[in-house]
Amino acid sequence: MPTVKKESEIEKQKKWDKRFMQVAELVGSWTSCIRPNRAVGAVIVRNNRILATGYNGAPAGVKSCKERGVCLRDQLGIESGTRQEMCYAVHAEQNAIAQAAKMGHSLEGTTIYITHSPCSICTRLIINAGITRVVFKQNYPDEFSLSLLKEADIKFEQLKD
Repeated sequence: MPTVKKESEIEKQKKWDKRFMQVAELVGSWTSCIRPNRAVGAVIVRNNRILATGYNGAPAGVKSCKERGVCLRDQLGIESGTRQEMCYAVHAEQNAIAQAAKMGHSLEGTTIYITHSPCSICTRLIINAGITRVVFKQNYPDEFSLSLLKEADIKFEQLKD
């Protein structure tokens, strides 16, 4: 009889991480941001079940950059990683947290999968929402967010291909 190798818990979690990151990438493709490098997606998960998703996009009832035909940040010459408040878009993480709130889901003890590491504004929301693990694919230039995650003892992992 052939021996069957049992998959470890770590290997199983890595498979789930990959799957949820694929979902985050798909959700990110729905962005209403005109900048192609800002197609950010987020997926919030508990016990391998999706609770909420989000992507970079203008708030309901507000014209997006795509609809306007121009990026406000480009118009104003704002450097990436700075002055996040000067943008029509709500970040993917913010949209996912807001969606969970609208549906009445507590996020205590959840994992958020994000295509890019979070900015410091989103990081503060992640911490206060009770999310305990952040999995991301690409780096975003905001060192302060990393220090906040470390101080708050949030697990923070970059998913490698």
